[in-house]
Amino acid sequence: MESPARSLPDTIAAVATAPGRGGIGVIRVSGAALVPMARALTGKTPEPRIAGFVRFLDAEARAIDEGLLLYFPAPNSFTGEDVLELQGHGGPVVMQMLLARCVELGARLAEPGEFSRRGFLNGKMDLAQAEAVADLIEASTVAAARSALRSLSGAFSDETHRITDALIDLRMLVEATLDFPEEEVEFLEKARALERLDGIRHQLVDVLERARQGALLRTGMNVVLVGRPNVGKSSLLNCLAGEERAIVTEIPGTTRDALRETIAIEGIPIHVIDTAGLRETDDPVEKIGVERTWREIGRADVILRMVDARTGAGESDDAIDAALPAGVERITVHNKIDLCGIAPGRSEADGKVSVHLSAQRGEGVDVLRAELLRVAGWHAHGEDVVLARERHLVALRAALGHVVAAQDQSAALELFAEELRQAQERIGEITGEFAADDLLGVIFSRFCIGK
Repeated sequence: MESPARSLPDTIAAVATAPGRGGIGVIRVSGAALVPMARALTGKTPEPRIAGFVRFLDAEARAIDEGLLLYFPAPNSFTGEDVLELQGHGGPVVMQMLLARCVELGARLAEPGEFSRRGFLNGKMDLAQAEAVADLIEASTVAAARSALRSLSGAFSDETHRITDALIDLRMLVEATLDFPEEEVEFLEKARALERLDGIRHQLVDVLERARQGALLRTGMNVVLVGRPNVGKSSLLNCLAGEERAIVTEIPGTTRDALRETIAIEGIPIHVIDTAGLRETDDPVEKIGVERTWREIGRADVILRMVDARTGAGESDDAIDAALPAGVERITVHNKIDLCGIAPGRSEADGKVSVHLSAQRGEGVDVLRAELLRVAGWHAHGEDVVLARERHLVALRAALGHVVAAQDQSAALELFAEELRQAQERIGEITGEFAADDLLGVIFSRFCIGK
């Protein structure tokens, strides 16, 4: 059998499918001049972009597995380099044997996100699109997946590029004007510079709002149910989830540990955490559950303080409320209204919101869902929400700040031009036009291996 040519350094390989057993498993290889490796693996010369049925061979030409080989020559591949995809049977042992053979032929194991990073560095995608790859994989709701796909297709990048182009045009105008100081005011007025800058500000405000909504789609929010034992926390979790996820009994203290369930409201992932009832107890297991409840409370975005509608909030409920961390949004949920004839609905007094419902019958639960959307700050934007990350929001807010500062500095053109330059740089961070290597390392290290 033909001996493979020595692979160039920096050829990478990884299992691209999820761990475990499956009908199909895929190994991805990326590097330069991979045809010799393909011949060594299969004994055949691959045809570009044509799936060929092959046997994957070890160093002694014994079959490891059989399946499909795909070859994508550079630059027409995901990474912009030569790419091989080995599609075999999805058993972990077979996959590891094939991966070991690729390493034997000169590849090294890929780092997390290294394929996507190479695609970015080789100009196949910008940084926002690369991040959208990971977001699409991790999407926990249909709305989040659709939004991630729009970002992957370049919708978010296109919007930031339009803002960048507008900033560049305005910068060129202002910097050209600096060369003719005697004509500054008249020249800028004729060019409607401040009007154009105000248009850029409106664009940034709009994109920032939709990106903030997209960040909600991506991360959702943590909603923690707290209260005394037997007030219906587990029943509410089951009602929101639409299935019996938590054990419900008349015995107080049934829930001993935090139970998590992710639900979708208007596409937003809501991570609902049912916790152990808060009370003094000598039961060592229940004590651990109470300690874990307080840990979950510390990570909450919203706290649903549940009380029994038949008795209202008593001293123990008030004590729980007083111990909750300040600054965290909370809603008091009066449960079991079906047992005392209270109508479902929402009320507010002294800025504190209460919702009356029956978790057992589902009455008033829609009111609670609407209240959670209000707390999250969700506004329906149709199909134009972009799935943003926190760093995108930081960059957009900073760019907006520089644009506002430029409006305030319009009489001092040097400062005006500098604010425009900084706004452009901050926008460029989103797509990677201005990106430090350490930032790239942090971003791609959070990807899964094989992407």
